[in-house]
Amino acid sequence: MKVYHGSERIIQVPIFGMGKAYNDYGLGFYCTESEEMAREWAVEKERDGYANIYELNSSELCTLNLNSDEFCILHWLAVLLENRYFDTTSLIAAEAKEYLLDQYHVNYKEYDVIRGYRADDSYFSFAQDFLNNTISIRQLNHAMQLGNLGEQVVLKSKKAFENIKYQGFLLAERKIWYPKKKERDEKAREDYFDSRKNKRKKEDLFISQIIDGRITGDDLRI
Repeated sequence: MKVYHGSERIIQVPIFGMGKAYNDYGLGFYCTESEEMAREWAVEKERDGYANIYELNSSELCTLNLNSDEFCILHWLAVLLENRYFDTTSLIAAEAKEYLLDQYHVNYKEYDVIRGYRADDSYFSFAQDFLNNTISIRQLNHAMQLGNLGEQVVLKSKKAFENIKYQGFLLAERKIWYPKKKERDEKAREDYFDSRKNKRKKEDLFISQIIDGRITGDDLRI
């Protein structure tokens, strides 16, 4: 498959073991199949970037797809809770973290590649609201679709790094791609706070109910 990595620099040889340990799925090389997303992720307000292009041979790689029917949004959130810092100072958020890590844990470290949502600022704040019992699981699922952020493809193992080949790069100009990045984020936030589009429903399940009912991933309500 063709994948892109948005960066402030050209990366011809991705190096296993490099990067930030506190990303969504831990240490790894974060890519996307979307050229547009990579260009948006590459730029900052005052800086251009690059969408590095690669060919990934995944035929012999073990891939975890967190967006498959086998998993639900809470499995994705449990992985995030292991790697990203969440504000769990409230009692409900602390209890939610403990419950999700216990009941929705995924052995993601056993895989070569992970596919799943990318927790940009807006999406991370939506997840934080769920932990604080502010929104339901249905509202969280809806919120993750806002802005059409798409999936990220993350190389985790040494074997995965051995199966990626550099193909070149595309320039990401901040004057073009930063406004697109900002517009996408603002649209997601606008829709999230639009009560008509994300209104609470009588049958909604909140994290407090999930904990109290000991509801697990095989429950049809999840």
